[in-house]
Amino acid sequence: MPTRRHLLAATAGLLAAPVPSFAAPARVLRAAPGTASLGGDLPETDVWAYDGTAPGPVLRAKQGGRLRVRFENALPQPSSVHWHGIRIDNAMDGVSGLTQPPVAPGESFDYDFHLPDAGTYWYHPHNRSWEQLARGLSGALIVEEADPPQVDRDLVLVIDDWRLDEDGRIDEASFGAMMDWSHAGRRGNWPTVNGRYRPELPVKRNERLRLRLINTANATIMALSLTGFDGRLVALDGQPLAEAEPITDILTLAPAQRADLIVDVTAEESARLDWITPGADPYPFALFPVSGEARDEPLGEIAPLSANPLPTKLALDNALRARLTMAGGAMGGAMDAYIGRHPMTAMMGNGKGIPAGTGRLGIRDLADHGFAWSLARISGMPADPVITAKRGETVVISMPNDTAWPHAMHVHGHHFRETKGGPWRDTILIERGEKAEIAFVAGNSGDWMIHCHMLEHQAAGMGTWFRVT
Repeated sequence: MPTRRHLLAATAGLLAAPVPSFAAPARVLRAAPGTASLGGDLPETDVWAYDGTAPGPVLRAKQGGRLRVRFENALPQPSSVHWHGIRIDNAMDGVSGLTQPPVAPGESFDYDFHLPDAGTYWYHPHNRSWEQLARGLSGALIVEEADPPQVDRDLVLVIDDWRLDEDGRIDEASFGAMMDWSHAGRRGNWPTVNGRYRPELPVKRNERLRLRLINTANATIMALSLTGFDGRLVALDGQPLAEAEPITDILTLAPAQRADLIVDVTAEESARLDWITPGADPYPFALFPVSGEARDEPLGEIAPLSANPLPTKLALDNALRARLTMAGGAMGGAMDAYIGRHPMTAMMGNGKGIPAGTGRLGIRDLADHGFAWSLARISGMPADPVITAKRGETVVISMPNDTAWPHAMHVHGHHFRETKGGPWRDTILIERGEKAEIAFVAGNSGDWMIHCHMLEHQAAGMGTWFRVT
């Protein structure tokens, strides 16, 4: 029979043991209805918010550490949290219906995962994303380097555009509109940075800033320009560039893409972040009034960031290959596709119905199913993976865009680069009529989604998945 001394010794051993990975979450992230002021002369509007703010709180953690978050759902709909861009444990990826069940109203889910890569990432719902994101549910996740670059301040700029009605409130009546789903997606009419219209962010002359730009819009491609700054582009989608590149041109960010800049303030009175629209004057997204000096002259050279632990080579010769042709959408011509396992042909754009019973469906019939797009001739998530790879194998995916619209294709759980070269990304913009061929090492076991991050396009059929065994 164990004695009191034995029990005390055993207890002491337990107290000295390392804390297991299922320790209590470090924080709670609560999604709930609320209100927000989006700036200008607008009244407050109803939003859905994380911890009462839209966008939600900036979460920061150290590279190599763990993030533990208990997600509490106080929304009137099921939801989940996808940690966009993180090479994450599959069970923590937050994709409702693929990696976890959706979290029902009043329920919670504990996310607990390792952070292998430093960089700029973000989080958002992956259940009815097209609605929940547009209502305000998004937030930045910053994974800090062990040896960060020398800057005076690190500024996160969450860039969004909201669709508001004539009363200045979120246009709820337009959610689910097939016009958006079959065209460019839900475009907004009220641009914000960190949830505010044209905010003023005071700076000092010769101050060095790290600007983390995150495009959280549902569907809008942002063409951005900086005035009054001099600096370098140092990372895209969280991944450091091999060489820091001078900022000399317009920076284009598709939905879900990010860019890290390190800049010195050179303006005398005010610097700007502008949205560039063809044929129009630059539109100020944010103003940076200058007051005082940080130092007599700018700091020295801007060095590249330390690389994340991604593969240095991709074995393209022996790669597994798949082709995901994008088809459909308005003005897209004919589209042969399957919903589930049932073949159909949709004559996109001409509006002519085809008699029922023939197996050939027109645009109106396809819309009745809630679909307008396909990947590899399948609308919506297929029953089987588009490709199955073993861990360590290289995967090459060709993605021709045979539609009349651009698409921002996002790969979950992995970073890729184009086979022709270029930076590591997790989201790539493919213009109409163009083709991208991407490659990555299947480094994470599980089932992973690939989809268009114009979220209405995903909801209307442009999503699939692959498996890593």
